[in-house]
Amino acid sequence: MKDRSQRKERVGIVVSDKMDKTVVVKVGRKRPHPQYGKIVVFHKKYYAHCEISDVKIGTTVKIMETRPLSKLKKWRVTEVVA
Repeated sequence: MKDRSQRKERVGIVVSDKMDKTVVVKVGRKRPHPQYGKIVVFHKKYYAHCEISDVKIGTTVKIMETRPLSKLKKWRVTEVVA
């Protein structure tokens, strides 16, 4: 029997926890600049479902891709890294 494809995982910092059971996680990734070649950090924000109660602003968390839970939420918090 064939397994499903591996789900995407990201590690980022919580920048907002104002919503009920939802956090906004900012994920940075390093890539070379398209024209100049310098390594630059590009940031993206993800809305993630969070059942864990001790997640506050500044917490580093691991998020995993999941089915769409709402218009913007397509990720969920799996664990608190630090």
